[in-house]
Amino acid sequence: MIYAVRALKHLLAADYCVELVASRASQQVWQQEHGTPMPTNLEQQQTWWREQAGVEGSGQLTCHAWGNVGAGIASGSYRALGMVVMPCSMSTVGKIAAGLSSDLLERAADVQIKEGRSLVLVPRETPLSLIHLRNLTTLAEVGVRIVPAAPAWYHKPQTINDLVDFVVARALDQLAIDCVPLRRWKDGDL
Repeated sequence: MIYAVRALKHLLAADYCVELVASRASQQVWQQEHGTPMPTNLEQQQTWWREQAGVEGSGQLTCHAWGNVGAGIASGSYRALGMVVMPCSMSTVGKIAAGLSSDLLERAADVQIKEGRSLVLVPRETPLSLIHLRNLTTLAEVGVRIVPAAPAWYHKPQTINDLVDFVVARALDQLAIDCVPLRRWKDGDL
């Protein structure tokens, strides 16, 4: 979940408009990782996400209920720079690869694919089974960008946030969004 929080921090601080869907599973993961519940009320959730990201007034944040498949982001006519699923479980990968749209996250991802728009998945699980690899390959073959949550070390990270921000920056790079302060590769870095 730290990947989602850091991405939100950087996007809002750079004044982007973010449409956020916290999946049902993400609510359980948050509870497990942090010992506190994620609010289910959408207005409370917007305030809560801003608090988690440490960003008060900049950017625009709209939270959507995971079960609301009628939300604007579920429509092909809704314009967006793209979509990032961060982190992305192998369950979600499998459902998107199979074209299943049982909730808003899956439907919005399906719309990005059918409209030929950018969809970026940040898988977080390891090791990957053959089924996982086949699902990821299926998605890559239709243009989905796969950015594993695997940080690099050449930028000389000093903190966990440095490692996380590397992955966040690489995922956002896929949408041509450059809002994460990151030391980029330079000649002679080896």
